[in-house]
Amino acid sequence: MPPERSPRELLQAQLAATLPHAPALVLVTDLDGTLLGGSDPWRRRFYGWLQAERQRVLHVFCTGRDLASVARLLRQERELGLGSPHLVIGDVGSTVACGHSLEPLPLATDPIEARWAGLPERLLPLLARIPGIAAQPVTAERRLAYLIDPAKLDHDQLAEIEAHGVDCLVSDNRYLDVLPAGVNKGSTLLALLDCLEVDLSRVVTAGDTLNDLAMFETGLQSVMVGNAEAALLAALPRLPRTYRARGHGCEGIVEGLHHFGFGHLFEAHF
Repeated sequence: MPPERSPRELLQAQLAATLPHAPALVLVTDLDGTLLGGSDPWRRRFYGWLQAERQRVLHVFCTGRDLASVARLLRQERELGLGSPHLVIGDVGSTVACGHSLEPLPLATDPIEARWAGLPERLLPLLARIPGIAAQPVTAERRLAYLIDPAKLDHDQLAEIEAHGVDCLVSDNRYLDVLPAGVNKGSTLLALLDCLEVDLSRVVTAGDTLNDLAMFETGLQSVMVGNAEAALLAALPRLPRTYRARGHGCEGIVEGLHHFGFGHLFEAHF
């Protein structure tokens, strides 16, 4: 019998491109307001660094966007030099995909799919009765995505929805995501890191809104960029491994990486 393959080997077999063998850093970034935040000069420098260091820095997008939106974004931001990541956690943690092909990875998504089965059929009629929410025009997978009107939304009604085995996540006071209970950016990231078999001391996450809170709550080294929303900032006192950057977007990420001891990776670039 052939030897049993490791989780990393099983994951690599589903990818269209080879992952760095022993990355010096695993950088996990939210997109809007984080990797896409900051001035254009800072973004160009940081995106150029990511491309130059692809063999030392394993980059993961961790976003609320669906895969179609990620694909559009990569086309739009090509002029500034943003390249494909190695991996994508999308749909607020309910999708995991190859960064090169943007094809979902069954090893990571099948367990989430099993938890989601049958939930939309039960939930959609109930959500349709809640004032102050409107379905987002996105191709969300394993979640339901809404825009909210904060003046009309009754959060007690969301608690009733959660009794059906889901979590309702409001972020930036504009978005509502309904996800399988326990599925979020943080839980999916930890499962992915387990497959990658990386040293967790080499992992840094970065974000700016409440849907990034689950990443920070993992206890991994994390960067809250300077333009973070007030609701996320309020959680900072209970996040001992989260660094509050002054810089916005990409500048804040770089500041945080220096704080956590990864400044040497920038020596030839910054």
